[in-house]
Amino acid sequence: MPDSPVFPCSILLLAGGRGQRVGGEDKGLLDWHGQPLISWLQQTVRGLTDDLIISCNRNQDRYAAFADQLVGDGNQDFAGPLAGIRAGLAVARHEQLLVLPCDAPLVDLALLEALLAKAGTQPVAVRRNGFWEPLFSVWPTAMAPALETAWDAGERSPQRLLRGLEPVAVDCPTDDPRLANLNTPQLLAAARQH
Repeated sequence: MPDSPVFPCSILLLAGGRGQRVGGEDKGLLDWHGQPLISWLQQTVRGLTDDLIISCNRNQDRYAAFADQLVGDGNQDFAGPLAGIRAGLAVARHEQLLVLPCDAPLVDLALLEALLAKAGTQPVAVRRNGFWEPLFSVWPTAMAPALETAWDAGERSPQRLLRGLEPVAVDCPTDDPRLANLNTPQLLAAARQH
């Protein structure tokens, strides 16, 4: 860990999806430049936390090597990323939870530090052209009850929920390569060539 992380935070890597765009494979374990996608993120964030959480609904034995703790979202039907965020908030050991998708290996420390620098009582999220990116975000763990209330009311869209919570923005260019989700075989293949 670095000598002085921004402040103590928990970090959640979302790897609990169905993998529909990649033929049902587990996206976080897909190979990219000789390593699983999850390992690239783990290497980037490891120095920022002593509480690295991976939300996964399968292959827990493989993900365990990359995390301090694993969570499942409690649904066998792959309820989406909001279910993973909900599970992460429930186990986070720090007051802020940095959330990232498992298929974004180009995220860098500058972006993470920009998100964490704005952390406070409201969620913080990347925004591009007015569009919120809730899977690149920081959630105060104190917001867990609000998320539970929304979940119980049937909300499953992290973007819709986030918009209602008055988030703080970290604005990024539309074509910011750090936000690239390598979530199809074509995108993975294209990214391998660069």
